[in-house]
Amino acid sequence: MTSAADRTALFHSLHQHGPLALPNAWDVASALIVEAAGAKAVATTSAGVAWSLGAPDGDALDRDLAIDLVARIARAVKIPVTADIESGFGENAEQVGDTARAVTEAGASGVNIEDGHGSGLRDVKEQQERLAAAREAAPDLYINARTDVFLRGVGEPGERLHLALERAQAYLEAGASGIFVPGVTDLATVGELAKAIDAPLNVLAGPGAPAVHELGTAGAARISVGTALASAAYAVARKAAEELLTKGTYDSTSEGLGYGELNALFGN
Repeated sequence: MTSAADRTALFHSLHQHGPLALPNAWDVASALIVEAAGAKAVATTSAGVAWSLGAPDGDALDRDLAIDLVARIARAVKIPVTADIESGFGENAEQVGDTARAVTEAGASGVNIEDGHGSGLRDVKEQQERLAAAREAAPDLYINARTDVFLRGVGEPGERLHLALERAQAYLEAGASGIFVPGVTDLATVGELAKAIDAPLNVLAGPGAPAVHELGTAGAARISVGTALASAAYAVARKAAEELLTKGTYDSTSEGLGYGELNALFGN
């Protein structure tokens, strides 16, 4: 089996030959499905993970539960795993460092750490301290520093690009490996971000967004889909449950994976 160090080195390199498309998984089965589909790495979705473990998204999930799931996924797949650890599962920088160390020991090659906090964003200096602590605790980890300027609509629309770039630069100085700017998919803005950020740019895509190759041409090195896969799976579950309980029929499950096909993914 490929060593954890080799998988981490591979994960870093995947950002240089992009665009890297990451379908986000939320449990071991979805991670195995993503791997079988041909993904080069598995990314978790913090919301999907939280939901699957009985908690809402937004720093409410117990850190140990999140890290245990990362460990289970990392043991199950052969490709690199990057974990969305929300804002670091810590009230202070030291605790964020503890999380980064633990998630590395669990087998992750990368993490997302966001700057969203409460109804706004963390102070830039505070977020730098949190990222620096993660870097010190996990020197080889790919740290994808997320800024929610666009996602949360911080500031006036005309100011957001400048605000996002200011934060991106500060986060890179603190030790981030790449920058994640969710809330932006228009190609012009993606291009401006990519041109100004001296590191791989991650964007969040979904229905209606430009295709992966278009975002890659604009400069995005990494495209992920967040909760999209988990939400779609849960939508099928709701539709099938409602059909069963109201009509007494089962057609909504007709396109489900076969028992044997799914069970075989766990063979290793």
